[in-house]
Amino acid sequence: MSTSQTLGGATRCGRVIGPSLDKIIKNAAWRKHTYLVSSCKSVLDKLESLPDDFHDPSSAVAGLSSPDADAVLQPFLFSLDTAYSKVVEPALDCAFKLFSLSVIRGEIQSSKQDSVLFKLVNAVSKVGAMAEEPIQLAVLRVLLAAVRSPCVLIRGDCLLHVVKTCYNIYLGGLSGTTQICAKSVLAQMMLVIFTRSEEDSLADVAVKTVYVNELLAFTDKSVNEGSSVYFCQGFVNEVMAAGQGSPLPPPDVIQILLQNPETETVMTPDSPSFRGYEKNGEADSLTGDMSKMRQDAFLLFKNLCKLSMRFSSQEKNDDQIMVRGKTLSLELLKVIIDNGGPVWRSNESFISAVKQYLCLSLLKNSAVSIMSIFQLQCAIFMSLLSKLRSVLKAEIGIFFPMIVLCVLENVLQPSFLQKMTVLNLLEKMSQDPQLIVDIFVNYDCDVDSSNILERIVNGLLKTALGPPTGSSTTLSPAQDSTFRNESVKILVNVVKAMGSWMDQQLKVDETVWPKGSQIYASMDSNASQIGEEDCDTQPDTNPEAYDASMLEQRRAYKIELQKGISLFNRKPSKGIEFLISSKKIGNSPEEVASFLMKTAGLNGTVIGDYLGEREELPLKVMHAYVDSFNFQGKDFVEAIRFFLRGFRLPGEAQKIDRIMEKFAEHYWKCNPGSFTSADTAYVLAYSVIMLNTDAHNNMVKDKMSKADFVRNNRGIDDGKDLPEEYLGSLYDRVVKDEIKMNSDTLAPQSKQVNGLNKLLGLDGILNLVSWMQPDEKAHGANRVLIRDIQEQFQAKSEKSESAYHSVTDVSILRFILEVSWGPMLAAFSVTLDQSDDRLATSLCLQGFRYAVHVTAVMGMQTQRDAFVTSMAKFTNLHCAADMKQKNVDAVKAIITIAIEDGNHLQGSWEHILTCLSRIEHLQLLGEGSSHADTRYIPTTKAEVDEKKALGFPHLKKRGALQNPSVMAVVRGGSYDSTSLVKTVPKLVTPEQIKNFIANLNLLDQIGNFELNHVYANSQRLNSEAIVAFVKALCKVSMSELQSPADPRVFSLTKLVETAHYNMNRIRLVWSRIWNVLSDFFVSVGLSENLSVAIFVMDSLRQLSMKFLEREELANYHFQHEFLRPFVVVMQNSSSAEIRELIVRCVSQMVLSRVSNVQSGWKSVFTVFTTAAIDERKNIVLLAFETIEKIVRDHFHCITETEISVYADCIRCLITFTNSKFEGDIGFNTIEFLRFCAVKLAEGGLFLNEKLKNDNISALKEDSSDGQSVTDLDEQVSYWVPLLSGLSKQASDPRPAIRKRSIEVLFNILMDHGHLFTRRFWAAIFCSIILPVFNNMRSKTDMLFEESSSGDSPSSASLDTEETTWDAETSTLALQHLVDLLANFFSSVRSQLSSVVSIILGFIKSPVQGSTGSGISVLLRLADGLARSASEDEWTEVFLALKEAASLTFAGFMKVLRTMDDIEDVETSSGQSVDKDDLDDGNLHIMSYVVSRTKKHIDVLSQIVEVVSELYRRNQYSLPASHVDILADIFSCIASHAQQLNTDTVLRRKFKRACSVQNLTQPQLLNFENEANKSYMTFLQDMVTCNPDVSKELELESRLVTECSKVVKIYLNCTGQHQQQTKPIHWILPMEFDRTEEAKARTSLLVSSLEALCSLEAESLKRHVSSVFPLLVDLVKTEHCSPQVPYALSNVLKSCIGPIK
Repeated sequence: MSTSQTLGGATRCGRVIGPSLDKIIKNAAWRKHTYLVSSCKSVLDKLESLPDDFHDPSSAVAGLSSPDADAVLQPFLFSLDTAYSKVVEPALDCAFKLFSLSVIRGEIQSSKQDSVLFKLVNAVSKVGAMAEEPIQLAVLRVLLAAVRSPCVLIRGDCLLHVVKTCYNIYLGGLSGTTQICAKSVLAQMMLVIFTRSEEDSLADVAVKTVYVNELLAFTDKSVNEGSSVYFCQGFVNEVMAAGQGSPLPPPDVIQILLQNPETETVMTPDSPSFRGYEKNGEADSLTGDMSKMRQDAFLLFKNLCKLSMRFSSQEKNDDQIMVRGKTLSLELLKVIIDNGGPVWRSNESFISAVKQYLCLSLLKNSAVSIMSIFQLQCAIFMSLLSKLRSVLKAEIGIFFPMIVLCVLENVLQPSFLQKMTVLNLLEKMSQDPQLIVDIFVNYDCDVDSSNILERIVNGLLKTALGPPTGSSTTLSPAQDSTFRNESVKILVNVVKAMGSWMDQQLKVDETVWPKGSQIYASMDSNASQIGEEDCDTQPDTNPEAYDASMLEQRRAYKIELQKGISLFNRKPSKGIEFLISSKKIGNSPEEVASFLMKTAGLNGTVIGDYLGEREELPLKVMHAYVDSFNFQGKDFVEAIRFFLRGFRLPGEAQKIDRIMEKFAEHYWKCNPGSFTSADTAYVLAYSVIMLNTDAHNNMVKDKMSKADFVRNNRGIDDGKDLPEEYLGSLYDRVVKDEIKMNSDTLAPQSKQVNGLNKLLGLDGILNLVSWMQPDEKAHGANRVLIRDIQEQFQAKSEKSESAYHSVTDVSILRFILEVSWGPMLAAFSVTLDQSDDRLATSLCLQGFRYAVHVTAVMGMQTQRDAFVTSMAKFTNLHCAADMKQKNVDAVKAIITIAIEDGNHLQGSWEHILTCLSRIEHLQLLGEGSSHADTRYIPTTKAEVDEKKALGFPHLKKRGALQNPSVMAVVRGGSYDSTSLVKTVPKLVTPEQIKNFIANLNLLDQIGNFELNHVYANSQRLNSEAIVAFVKALCKVSMSELQSPADPRVFSLTKLVETAHYNMNRIRLVWSRIWNVLSDFFVSVGLSENLSVAIFVMDSLRQLSMKFLEREELANYHFQHEFLRPFVVVMQNSSSAEIRELIVRCVSQMVLSRVSNVQSGWKSVFTVFTTAAIDERKNIVLLAFETIEKIVRDHFHCITETEISVYADCIRCLITFTNSKFEGDIGFNTIEFLRFCAVKLAEGGLFLNEKLKNDNISALKEDSSDGQSVTDLDEQVSYWVPLLSGLSKQASDPRPAIRKRSIEVLFNILMDHGHLFTRRFWAAIFCSIILPVFNNMRSKTDMLFEESSSGDSPSSASLDTEETTWDAETSTLALQHLVDLLANFFSSVRSQLSSVVSIILGFIKSPVQGSTGSGISVLLRLADGLARSASEDEWTEVFLALKEAASLTFAGFMKVLRTMDDIEDVETSSGQSVDKDDLDDGNLHIMSYVVSRTKKHIDVLSQIVEVVSELYRRNQYSLPASHVDILADIFSCIASHAQQLNTDTVLRRKFKRACSVQNLTQPQLLNFENEANKSYMTFLQDMVTCNPDVSKELELESRLVTECSKVVKIYLNCTGQHQQQTKPIHWILPMEFDRTEEAKARTSLLVSSLEALCSLEAESLKRHVSSVFPLLVDLVKTEHCSPQVPYALSNVLKSCIGPIK
């Protein structure tokens, strides 16, 4: 081991100190430094004997006692005092090691000047004055090591002295490297000191190392000597790393260093560093409770601020050292602010220091014309904005217009460097999203603040647009271009920051706001970085949270208030009226006066004019305004000055007089002892105002002297003079200091200021910072001005609005965008339009992208559409011949927007998709597609390959040059033109085509992948966005298809692709999409362009095939809605090709996806139903083939769905039966219905439980009685459509179809009726069977209706063969009905009356042969009911017969009355009747009545026959009630027949009509005879076969009565009764007519006599008294037949017995 390594002994400090002392000894001059050498040797010897384990926490050197420590360090003090470089260097090196290795420890402050450490630091500082670079660098190393040491605490003035030493080295450095090192060391010291104060700790504090290159951002770039920066960075790094391996100081040492500070020793007013700066007690109030380190940091910060406020004197205004010192102070302050932590931002003392010192420094340096200082001011201001804006709201509100806005808004004559500095500041601001939001919230929404963000945006717009055309400017073109690009860049950053902030807030609160699109990778990264920064830079204070709705109210209030202020400045009375009406101020004079006094932005001259008015309100306001001042104890001139500081006196003498009169009155009231009366004050005040005008108006040449002023005011105090000295004093003060309002003080009247500045009271402040020329030197700001601004700080901070507000509600962006979107749009649009610079256009397009993102997410439709529309126009696709690279970039940007912000574009999709459509069109033209080829998509692969093979060169062919599509595109058009093809008068030139081709090369940058990606990405859009996307695409596609000269299907194909992409969405969303697509497909499917319609229908088929792959649950209707376009087009298309295509498409879809079809069946059957009635036979046959296959093979698929679907199927089949084309379709369809019935029965659907929940409301349409169908059993509801369809077919005009339908209907009921319940049977009869027979009864009903109404038969028509059945069909239907009733009587017995009514109606029908058929059917019914019907049911049958007969009588009698108006003309036998006696109308009526009479007789005869047959079958068992009803039927018919036959007038009219028209007469006589005979036969049979009933009903008496009536009729016919009234002399023979009638009645007479003869003797004897006279008359009568006497004899024998 060498000697040097053993020097100093075993102690730690010895190992450091020993070698250094040895080097000092060697380098010292022995003669000159004898004491130094001796001291060094002594210390070396001492170190050899010291132990290594000694510990004294109070010692200055580790391991040594305090006395030993002082002794050991003494040689170094001597060395430094020598100022001999060879000795100083090792001493400084040793000191550096001692501090770096934490060997030296303790507190160093000026109050302990006797301590060795203070002496050491002081000695090192003195050495710094040596003019040797190595020594200066060494001093810097030592001082930085001392400050950095965790065991040393340099405090108070000592710390300031250390800083001052480094300061001086910087200012007097011999080289640029030394100066940079000094600045770096100072900056590092600031970091150490303020980091420790932040942590409030010495040890374990991580301190950042200063970055030297950043320190040269503003100054000292000229002193950089090549590698100086690298050297200095290494220098600082070496010092900071020197002590990293050293052990931590013991805890007791740290405790001693950090014990409670001795405030009085550090912050005494007598301290040199404080002398002359602060008032007594100021420091105590700010730092009383601080720790030592924070006190030191505060002290250092305050002194740096003061140092930065030092100005050169008037004599030495070119003191560059002073300027450099000021600049260095500002740089260090910037370092402090930039690295301030949470404590710095929240500690009240530090905040107060910033407000009191730093803000004052910025204010005083505002007028300095040195660029580096201005740049530093801006940098510091930016740091304050980032870190302390929450506590410096008022200060920032003042500094922002002063530092930033006034420079930004200077467009014509700006300083290039100054404005670039401001633009750089704004660029940094724009990268902090929260800062932008906070500025708007706290200033633009604050009533008392300037609209900072609005002015920033507008200022940037002005800069981006450049100087107005024709104006002169100092800027070079390059500078102007730089300004433009920078301003656009800042606007882009601003809107980008808005998007970042919005996205961040939406992520935090996803439950309230929909998740925004995460766009732009760079944007995301920047947003995250800003977010991380924000956590460190935002103050820890808790700013007042602010609601967006409250902000909206405040913003609106501010705008309205500013409107009122602006109106006041133009028309004060109108302004006050507006403010009162809008409730911005009260209507009392006091409130108005307070408003005039306290509101900023009011014009002082206007205030004066208003206060001088003599109207009632202004006068009261003026009095209230004056009375608000307190002049007590104030000097008269000062009172006037104080009074006039808020407004300017008006120019009119009368107004001045009124104001000053009130002032004098109030002043004398406050100071009654000042003058004798108020008059004195008034005159003197007016005189002072005149003096002020005279003294300070340049227009006045002859100034008033003091003597003149005194003379003018003699005798004004009630005739007495005021003291001359007093008046002289007034004169001197007024002449020396002009009386003027505050605005006059702050800015000359002639200066033109910005309206907003004036409105917000910032005129004077901005005047302070008006940029000076380089040769001007500022000597500090005006003290009065500074005081006034400080008063504004204070006033703003005292207002409630001074609270700082923080907003997280994303809706605040709406208000920000309302302010900024217009300028942004203008800046981006103008720049993009005018500039071809790739950087500028790229920035503008980024701005558009970010702006669209923000406005779209915020739902600001107008603003979003404005940005998107502008971008779409800038693509220049509508004028492709003029396209440039920037236009292609715009296309790319639009595609990016579509992909990344599609969820929020809504209505803007139309512009984007229009651009994509135009791109595709241009690409087609570029590939050589001809005019015709671009219309439709190639239908074959060969055509596609051919197009690809043609390629781009095809456009160069001669024919393509004059292609109409190409010419139209080359000429271009407006953006809003719907078609690019226009009729033009001339062709384009080859040169134009050449340019167009060259421009088309640019479109190669946009491939098909990019275009298709937009449509493919639609599947990622949310539910609202996809609907908007589809709507827009439909609109664009429609525009393409409607182009008259160049229709295309590009968007149509993309629409189909989009539908494919999105088909897997949830049902609700897909339904909304399909509602749009459905209407579109319908519209296009009905297009007159057949090719387009075919294409869209085929596309719809493809979509449907894919959609039907998805299964559908029960009771949903998605499939039905999806297939609706097929239905609508099928029903409305006039093209047979389209209708046939639809049938084929639907057939293919259904047959291939039959198992998945659910609700889609409804649409399918609707299509086939429409096809069934088509005019084209091939369409009908094609549809029928498909429905046939469906019914035969997949019937179960139909019945497994809803009942309504099954009903649609049946309805479809029924429609096919109505097809007008002949063939087997109708019969086959009916057979299918029978097949359906079999399938229903086989499938057991009547027992299927799933039908219990089916809805059968849809079946009402197929029933004539909705109520009965609604009441059906759900189990059998599937039968109703089938049966109803067949029931309707029974009225088909084609007999074969009609007959077959009836047969199948009843066969189905017969075959499967056992499956039905009684309830269902009732419904079947009511809704299905009974309507079948409506047509059968139509003729009879018409007959009775005509008769009832009394209309002439000439007005009725009985020709209804086309709508009614023939007899054969009716008979067949009735037979089936009767069989059905008989077969299922137990279930349908309730329908008996209906059936009987139908049969009776058929019997009454005028159809030929219906009567006989009806009788046979009724007999068939009776046979079927023989053993089934009950007594009551038979009663119902008989009553129906009786009712039918009665209705027949009534109707027929009305018919007979139609002949009452015809004249009765008696004709003798054989006399002819002339036709001329009757007109045609009467003849027709009589003919009609004759015909009706014959039919009437036939109907009644048939009824008699039916009734006779019915009672004969059951005559032995008929109950009395039945017999009574039957007797009434026979009796009424017989009476009716007699009534007709005995009407001689009627018979004559019949005879006359029949004679004229050669008709046979109605057989009235025969009808009467038959009716009476039937009646007598019935009574006779009942008496004979059913004596009990006969006795009960006294039928014998009725029989005898009837027989007596017959005899009487016969006697009347023979004339016997007339002869009895005359004397009998002889018997004359009967007339021919009577003879004939008698012959006709003979048979009836014989029957009646036989009936009497059949009675028992006893019975006959009871009635002999009434019968015998008639028998006697018969004896006397001449008879035409021998049967009468024979029968008469038998009767007489029965009455009187045998004659013996």
